[in-house]
Amino acid sequence: MSTAKKEYKRVTVKSLVDMKKHGEKISMLTAYDYSMAKIVDSANVDVILVGDSASNVMAGHETTLPITLDQMIYHATSVIRAVERALVVVDIPFGSYQSDPKEALRSAIRIMKESGAHAVKLEGGVEIKESVKRILNAGIPVMGHLGLTPQSIYKFGTYTVRAKEEEEAKKLIEDAKLLEKLGCFAIVLEKIPADLTKKVSESISIPTIGIGGGKHADGQVLVIHDLLGMTHEFNPRFLRRYMNLYEEMGSAISQYVTDVKSQDFPNDDEQY
Repeated sequence: MSTAKKEYKRVTVKSLVDMKKHGEKISMLTAYDYSMAKIVDSANVDVILVGDSASNVMAGHETTLPITLDQMIYHATSVIRAVERALVVVDIPFGSYQSDPKEALRSAIRIMKESGAHAVKLEGGVEIKESVKRILNAGIPVMGHLGLTPQSIYKFGTYTVRAKEEEEAKKLIEDAKLLEKLGCFAIVLEKIPADLTKKVSESISIPTIGIGGGKHADGQVLVIHDLLGMTHEFNPRFLRRYMNLYEEMGSAISQYVTDVKSQDFPNDDEQY
């Protein structure tokens, strides 16, 4: 396989398939607001995920379940305004697609029309088959999500590694093949054994994006707040922190407070 890197002025769903074909790994990060999305896009990240993880890192909820469709559209709209290169994918939130394929389509259409997003992401396999079909039939690109699916956390009862047992691993491979057959353009594989990620990635032609899935995925995704070290309580094995902004920002803010209290800020050069 060639690892020559092609320059993409604008990343599309076709670009991701081409990247897999040519052995180029796909970079993906979350963003939820204009300022952060501007920075992420400028760094040439291939895919920006407006994730329902906004429920955790932006709103402080324990799970992704509370965030609403209106809130996801708000975050997506803010991100879209900033992006010039990356493909923007938006999570359809819990309760907006699982039980009724018609509702799933309505939710996807609202996201696309009201935010200007490029694609949507849904969690699950055969259980959401009809919802995926209906959305795809409307011409809306769909990214799948298998393995640990956070919207089903109360079903699992834990955030532990999924598909370690043969039966669940077999179902995951079958679900991945199904999602490919239906027409999904990529699949996120969350917190599954690396060997299983390798099997899935080799058994389908569309890209796999890992988060806790090991190095054999066709790309990787992290939550931007975790990568930058803005969060500090969350420490899974798969997370690599590239900065420690929690401490750096805290230190800077503390210095500001000190400077204000001591009347050092503003100084003569910082006033009119």
